[in-house]
This record gives sequence, C-alpha cells and structure tokens, in this order.
Amino acid sequence: MSLLALFISAIFVNNILLSRFLGCCPFLGVSGKLDTAKGMGVAVIFVTVMASLMTWVAYEFILVPLGLEYLYTLSFILIIAALVQFVEIVLKKIQPKLYKSLGIFLPLITTNCAVLGVAVLNMNEGYSLLQSLVHALGASVGFLLAIILMAGIRERIEANKNIPKCMRGLPIALVTAGLMSIAFMGFIGIIE
Repeated sequence: MSLLALFISAIFVNNILLSRFLGCCPFLGVSGKLDTAKGMGVAVIFVTVMASLMTWVAYEFILVPLGLEYLYTLSFILIIAALVQFVEIVLKKIQPKLYKSLGIFLPLITTNCAVLGVAVLNMNEGYSLLQSLVHALGASVGFLLAIILMAGIRERIEANKNIPKCMRGLPIALVTAGLMSIAFMGFIGIIE
C-alpha cells in the first residue's frame, strides 16, 4: 500500500473513531463546542504522531533487542503520558483559554485509547517508521475530522428547539455518532 493510500485509508476507510470505535470518550465529551473540538483534535494530532515516533523507536531499538516485547503496553502508556504532560504544560503557558476549555479532557488524552490504538496498530501491522508516521497522521486527522463534524452537528442540534426533551444531550449525540459511522462505512472499498 502506498503512503498516500495509507494516509487516506486512515482518515476515511479505517477512521479511528467511526470505524474502529477508539477514542469515543473525548469524542462525545469534548464535541459540544466547535472551538473546544478543534483544540482537542490538534492536541490529539500532535500526541498521536509524536507517540507513534517514540513508541516505534522504543519498540524497535529497546524492547525487541532486549527481548522485552511483552512490555509494549506499559512502555507505550508511559510514553503517551509523558507527551500529554508536555502538551498540557505548553497549552497552559501559550493558550490558557483553550487549556481551561479542555478541562479534564486534556489529561484524559493519556487514557485515550485512540492514541494507544494507533501505536499498537503500527506495531501489529509491522509498519516502518515512515509508514507509522503517515498512519498516525492520517488516523489523527481522521479523529480531528470526525470530532469537528460532530461538534458542528451538535451545535446546530442544540440550537434547534424542536428536539424532544428526552432526546436532548447525550441521546441525540449517540444517535448522531451512529449515523456518522454508517456514513463513513460508505468509504469502504475506495482503497484496497
């Protein structure tokens, strides 16, 4: 598979949120406002790409030579946690408004299974370093696309007063996420 096909496949066909269902917690929790969703998506792009780089290096140059492959989950989580702490410190200094709007969801990137899932997929698929980075960039751009689409839809839904009271909030968000997932299934088959 070419790098372009890998990138497009990670965004649309194998979307980390809508096809693999990884990272649903921040997807539902942070997609209430468009500005917050954009900030979360950009933070996830940075963390996912950097985590893929560092986990690939750690796996290939430390874990495999030492015969410690079975520790990949623990080491990947430690690397991701360190990166999230770095992003949190930088955002607090540079973008305090965005830092406050992300609230608890910024530290939750540490436990965002999408970030860990991309690192594990890179390892399981046997991707090279370049393939891992392209896959990570595509998967995180797919995350950004999905969360921005969801935030835009949710803002319009919240403005609509004709929604029945029992469907407002999380119920209509879950229905919307399901419909978005079905829509993304239409991309299956564009890349083999």
